[in-house]
Amino acid sequence: MVKMSAVYQGDKHCKLLHEPSSSTIETDAPKDNNGKGENFSPTDLLGAALGSCMLTVMAITAEKDGVNLKGSWATMEKEMVANPRRVSKLNVILHLPQNVPHDYRAKLEDIAKGCPVKVSLHPDINIPILFHYDI
Repeated sequence: MVKMSAVYQGDKHCKLLHEPSSSTIETDAPKDNNGKGENFSPTDLLGAALGSCMLTVMAITAEKDGVNLKGSWATMEKEMVANPRRVSKLNVILHLPQNVPHDYRAKLEDIAKGCPVKVSLHPDINIPILFHYDI
């Protein structure tokens, strides 16, 4: 179990604490929802968590298999809908090294698609994922 906490700072800002590491991040409501958009919104963190989770689980397996993914990166784009206000779509593009063996790519892609964040998300969220071996 990992303990985290959040403190409302006022003006739609929260400060979050990851207790095991003492690291902090701050959130703000987005501009389209009465905020200033000065930090990640809570739903932005959902998209960020998805992309970083995919990269992390791929790297864990690749490292064990002697494949170097250093420098890999992801972009995530979140789309919202109203009534109820929720995340409707998370577009993910993963950029991976060109030298990843062709016969290994399907394994990496399956691992990304099964990352803990993705499998924890509601099935109504559309999550298209593109893999580019271009770095």
